[in-house]
Amino acid sequence: MDRAIGFVGLGAMGWPMASHLVKGGYEVFAFDAMPETLEKFTAEVGGHACASLRDVGTAAQIVITMVPTSKVVRAIVLGENGIASALRPGAVAIDMSSGVPGETVELAAELEARGIELVDAPVSGGTRRAITADLTIIAGGGAKTIESITPILRTLGRSVTRMGSIGAGQVMKALNNLAQAGSFLIALEALLIAKKFGLDPDQVVDVLNSSSGMNYNTQTKFKQFLLSGTFAAGFSLDLLVKDIGIALQLADQLDAIVPISSACQTAWSEALDNLGAGHDHTEIAKVAARAVGVTFP
Repeated sequence: MDRAIGFVGLGAMGWPMASHLVKGGYEVFAFDAMPETLEKFTAEVGGHACASLRDVGTAAQIVITMVPTSKVVRAIVLGENGIASALRPGAVAIDMSSGVPGETVELAAELEARGIELVDAPVSGGTRRAITADLTIIAGGGAKTIESITPILRTLGRSVTRMGSIGAGQVMKALNNLAQAGSFLIALEALLIAKKFGLDPDQVVDVLNSSSGMNYNTQTKFKQFLLSGTFAAGFSLDLLVKDIGIALQLADQLDAIVPISSACQTAWSEALDNLGAGHDHTEIAKVAARAVGVTFP
């Protein structure tokens, strides 16, 4: 397998992911919109700094993008002097962001006309698991191509699952985030009711975690980030609202009636409106606590 990999997007997730590729022996050709971030990465971690997106495509025929939205992915890949302008037929682009499946399918068709294959491979686990290379990677695209890039993906995560054709990985990622967002809300409301009644929040979480009310959020976030008051789980409220929106858009396209999911979307969107951009998603607890009339933590 080609050991040269292009990597675009050295943010909170991209930096540790690209770092693992360097440590894994891959020759990483990196690019970031912030020149100082790129310079810092190559100085502290290694790899090669690319002056432009076209340089990334010139240096590597396997390219990973880890950026916020499908719109940004399109600009990076197909924009003027974008990566695709330098990629040769047979190249593979791996979009590891949480994008819009329909837009990804359209991008894949445009790249296919150039002889370039696109794979969507969004990740679950947040920054903490990106740092430990323990991400869950959910892929969509050609089976043979995904099999060929699995060694690369396993450098970044503990599991790689092909869900189906292009866009399937992003569908599954959005649905996963919808499910965890809903379970967060109902457990949070139970906690706030308990606190208003006068129960000890730490004991409430302990009982939930040893009972049928347990979920991923009560296990990994409630004591660690809510009751501690740190609110630093490492996944932004903005991105969670985006992912819930992708899931609800899919439901609408499929004529699926999902009232609970719709209520979930409303709650998270209202929290974003209340708090503004740039907040950790766990900070919704502050908004919910005020509504119930208790202090939190």
